[in-house]
Amino acid sequence: MLWLYVHFPHLLLDHTRRSQPTGGALAVVDAAGQAILQVCPQASTLGIKPGMRLKTALGLAPELHILHAAPQQEASLLEDQARWLYRYAAHITLATPGGVWAEVSSLQRLYGGLPAVWQTLEQALAERRLTAWLALGHTPLAAQLLAQSGKGDCSADHGHILATLAQLPLVAAGFDAKACTRLHRLGLNTLGEVFQLPAKELARRLSPELLARVQKIQGTRPDPKSPWQPPHRFHQRADFIQEVEHTQGLLFALQRILAELEEDLCWRQQDTDTLLLVLQHRHEEATRLTLRTTGPEHRADSFLKLLRLKLDQQPLRAPVISLTLAVKRFLGREAPSGQDLLGDGQDLNEAWHTLISRLQARLGNDALQQLLPRADHRPELAWAASAVTPASTRKLPTEAAALPARPFWLLPTPRPLAQAPTTWFSGPERISAGWWDGQRVHRDYYIARLPQGELAWVFRDVRDGWFIHGWFG
Repeated sequence: MLWLYVHFPHLLLDHTRRSQPTGGALAVVDAAGQAILQVCPQASTLGIKPGMRLKTALGLAPELHILHAAPQQEASLLEDQARWLYRYAAHITLATPGGVWAEVSSLQRLYGGLPAVWQTLEQALAERRLTAWLALGHTPLAAQLLAQSGKGDCSADHGHILATLAQLPLVAAGFDAKACTRLHRLGLNTLGEVFQLPAKELARRLSPELLARVQKIQGTRPDPKSPWQPPHRFHQRADFIQEVEHTQGLLFALQRILAELEEDLCWRQQDTDTLLLVLQHRHEEATRLTLRTTGPEHRADSFLKLLRLKLDQQPLRAPVISLTLAVKRFLGREAPSGQDLLGDGQDLNEAWHTLISRLQARLGNDALQQLLPRADHRPELAWAASAVTPASTRKLPTEAAALPARPFWLLPTPRPLAQAPTTWFSGPERISAGWWDGQRVHRDYYIARLPQGELAWVFRDVRDGWFIHGWFG
C-alpha cells in the first residue's frame, strides 16, 4: 500500500492571506502572545523564524501582522482542505493540526500513473493558493515524516524512500528530547542508524512508545487509518487582517468562497436555495443575513450578485473582522429543459429564478407577490395574491384554449353601465354561484363594444341591470 501525505506548514496564514490580499509579513503567535509559531515566506525573508520571541520579531519587522493561534479554527481549516481532497481520493484521514493522509495505490490506474496523481494535487493546491509539502511512503508515518521535513518527491521506490528516511535526524523523526540525548550518547544521530540496531537492542534502548513509532515507520507494526467522510454541509470562513468597514471590502473573500461553493455543488451534482452569511464584529453581536433564491442554484456569479444587492440594502453597522458562509440545505439537480442536443436554447425557469431572486434581494422577500387562481366562479373572487413560488411548481391549465376569454384588466368591483353596448361579440356566459356564503350572483356575461369604441366585458344582473366588469386591450 502506498500513502501520500499533504503537509500544510502554515495553513492559518494561507487562509488569512486568501481572505484579504496583503503584501505584508504575517506570523502566528501562541495563546500567550509571547512566541512565534508560524511565519509566512515574507516574514521568513526578514529573519523571523518559528520559536522566536515576539519582541525580537517586532524588532526585525515593526509592521509585522500578528495572528493568535486558534486550535479549533485550525482544525476546521484542515477539514476544509480534506473536503476538496476527497474529490480526488476516497480514502482520506486527517492528521490534526496540519496534514492529511490519502491512500494512492488505487489511484494510479484511475489517473494514469503516479506522476499524474502528483501533478493533479499540485495543480489543485496552486489554484487554492495553499503552501503544502507532499511526500509518498509505504507506511502512513513514513510519508508524514518525509512531508514534514520537506524531503518528499514523486517516487514509489521502497529503497529510495528508506534511504531518504535514514537521513532524517532523530528530532525530525519525532523523538523526544530525552530519547535524543540518550541515543546521541550512544552515537546514534539519524533515523537510519536506529534502523540498523538489532530488534532486541532496539527494544532495550527505546521506550515502548518510541519502539512502536519506529516499527510503524518501518511497517513492521500495523498502523491502520480510519477513512474520513466529509460532512453533508458547506461551511467556509474568512478572517481579515484589518477590519472591513465597507461592504465592498467583503466581496473579495465572498468571491473566493462562492467559487469553492460552486465547485462543491458541481461535485455533489446538487444545488441549493438558501445561504447563511454571518458577519462577525469586534464589539457588536454578529450580523446574520439569510439569502434565499426562488429556485435551485449553484452558480457563484449569481450568488455574488444577490449578496451584493443584499449588502447594499443593509449597510454594515460595525467593522467586520471575519465572515462565515454556510449551506446546510442541498437540492437535487434537475436536467435543464428547453434545450436541444447541442445544449442550445433558453431555460425559462432559470431566467424566472434569476429575475425574482434579484428583485427580492433588492426589494425584500415580502415585496413581490403573484396571482393564483381560486376555486370560485365569481370573477372578483377567482384569484388571490400570494408569495412568489418557483416557476417549476406552478401548474398551468392543460387546455387553456378551451377556457372562456377573460380581460387582463378586471375592475375591483363591477361598475354600472350608463349606455347599452353597440356591438356584441360573444355571450352570454352565465355565472351563478355564491349561494353558500350569502353573496350569490346570477349574471350573464358578454364581450361587447361600447359607443366610445372600448372593448369591454359586461354582464346583465337579473335584478340590477347592466354592469362593466373589465376591459380588453
